[in-house]
Amino acid sequence: MPPNFYICRMDYFSELTQLLKIEQAEDRRLYQEQAGSSSVATRREAGLAWYPIAIRDTELGRGDYLTVEVERTTHQDIAHQLRFGALAALFSNHDPGADRVEGTISFVGGNRLKLTLRTDELPDWARDGKLGIDLLFDDNSYTEMFSALRQAAALAGKSGEGKLVRILTGQEPPSFEAGAGVGAGGASTLNASQQAAVARILAADDLAIVHGPPGTGKTTTLVAAIRALIRRDGGPILVVAPSNTAVDLLSEKLSDSGLNVLRIGNPTRVSEQLQSLTLDSRMMEHSAMKEIKRLKKKAGEYRDMAHKYKRQFGQAERDQRKALFDEARNVLKEVERTEQFILDDVVGKAQVITATLVGANHYTVRNLRYATAVIDEAGQALEPACWIPILKAPRLILAGDHCQLPPTIRSEEAARRGLATTLLEKCVILHPQAVTLLEEQYRMHERIMGYPSGVFYGGRLRAHPTVATHTLFAGDAPLAFIDTAGCGFDERPEGTGLTNPEEAAFLVRHATQLVTDLATRYPPEGFPTMAIISPYRSQVHLLQELVRAASGLKAQLNRITVNTIDSFQGQERDIVYIGMTRSNADSRVGFLADIRRMNVAMTRARKKLVVIGDSATLSRIPFYADLISYAQQQESYQSAWEFAEW
Repeated sequence: MPPNFYICRMDYFSELTQLLKIEQAEDRRLYQEQAGSSSVATRREAGLAWYPIAIRDTELGRGDYLTVEVERTTHQDIAHQLRFGALAALFSNHDPGADRVEGTISFVGGNRLKLTLRTDELPDWARDGKLGIDLLFDDNSYTEMFSALRQAAALAGKSGEGKLVRILTGQEPPSFEAGAGVGAGGASTLNASQQAAVARILAADDLAIVHGPPGTGKTTTLVAAIRALIRRDGGPILVVAPSNTAVDLLSEKLSDSGLNVLRIGNPTRVSEQLQSLTLDSRMMEHSAMKEIKRLKKKAGEYRDMAHKYKRQFGQAERDQRKALFDEARNVLKEVERTEQFILDDVVGKAQVITATLVGANHYTVRNLRYATAVIDEAGQALEPACWIPILKAPRLILAGDHCQLPPTIRSEEAARRGLATTLLEKCVILHPQAVTLLEEQYRMHERIMGYPSGVFYGGRLRAHPTVATHTLFAGDAPLAFIDTAGCGFDERPEGTGLTNPEEAAFLVRHATQLVTDLATRYPPEGFPTMAIISPYRSQVHLLQELVRAASGLKAQLNRITVNTIDSFQGQERDIVYIGMTRSNADSRVGFLADIRRMNVAMTRARKKLVVIGDSATLSRIPFYADLISYAQQQESYQSAWEFAEW
């Protein structure tokens, strides 16, 4: 908790605004550093551009804006940051400084996207090839967050409307209706703590918090609570999360439960079911859409006729061209009125609206009010972004785990001064009476669970009988700490990161031996999944190369994922290897000092967790010293010297 949080409530939002300004400036600086003077190939590798692309379709949309559908024709395997709602520019690489027109991404799916341009005609240079899409700096998200902070500050002083704001900033306690949730959370599929969480949500007048450690069924609990709220209060309910992936998961689960879900924005996971929940899909299925298609065709005909007039013509032709354009615009105004009717109809029938935090203010739902707003994965949500959905409802449900990694903050100063502290973390401390901890987990063997449960959750977690003792095979140890102290596996600087080549080679040899053993016990189609994770991206790149080159792993490469710890938050695998990387004479551990990173790493494993690290370096931090002691108590500690014959 930042030290200034409790000092002056009057300055709460002004201080948060200042921190957001610092973050915005650093975010813009880093963007300009990456994109400002770099080549298109560099921008493409950084995920900031698609190049080359081809235009596949165009259509006029709302406000006479032109929407172009483009496809990237090569380099389709490169990960990118182009997302629904982001600002982007169509450019020609013949003259990328001059030949560009800006717009907003309105759809991303696979290797196609739609860009709504701030023009009603494609520029002439768009027909000359060498086209690309550049991601622009996203000022829109910051604009929405600053606006939400101003509105929240103004509301705080209003007696009725500002109650939730005052609760969230610690000026008032939350209230609960006695007996309102009794028996309401009693679905037979929920365990006792999940039922208690649903009951607390139903009893809450303004704030309830679901603390969901890894594998405890937080999503299942939220779906049950949202269904119960809709049965009691009707809809719509606003359900948001900081990432598209989290929104997709909840949207799918809520829809599977029988609710009418409307997904604002475009899913990251492209599936037929998720696409069918989007606003675009619902509008296309509407009975009035035939009329829109007819009108758009008519407007297109008028425009085509107008474009047939050459540039050199007389007054009569000029008047006729203008008249044709005017007719096209009149038809498009009718299109807009019909689209608004369809939009209102689709939104009006939805029981649940799902979106990202900023997406909750999308123009299609900007003015909607809700009885309840739900923020999932609130432990990863930047607080200023949370205020966007909070202002839309008098009751808030926060769900997440502040004992896992917080949101990524670009500015070290803003993070240090408090921006890295989430609203969830603040509210758990301010209002413990609003918190329900989910205590039964359905993921990990009890030995894997034991240490993080004791450190982060007060020892209150228990493993469900279906997972408490599950292992890869009878007699296999579910936990191992392999100590590389004294082996000479030293870390090395690699650009701005770190690598540890000897540790990486050792890890891959150990994993290869395990995979070879498991190949005699499992058929290919049922082979266990494996994650190999490290805190440092440079080390991850090295591990990826070694895994691809290991002949003993080739048959199972599709079952093995190698990535950073941070990238694995929210995921799980049967087997998890953690390569700690750090090994130095000064016992420096860098950002491994944030022990929440290890909570994330350790709790990804279902049946086997193998941690490989240098005890001499790590043990300076009590968390790691105690982890090694725990492994010794569980007879799960080994020295890398035991594998010297490798």
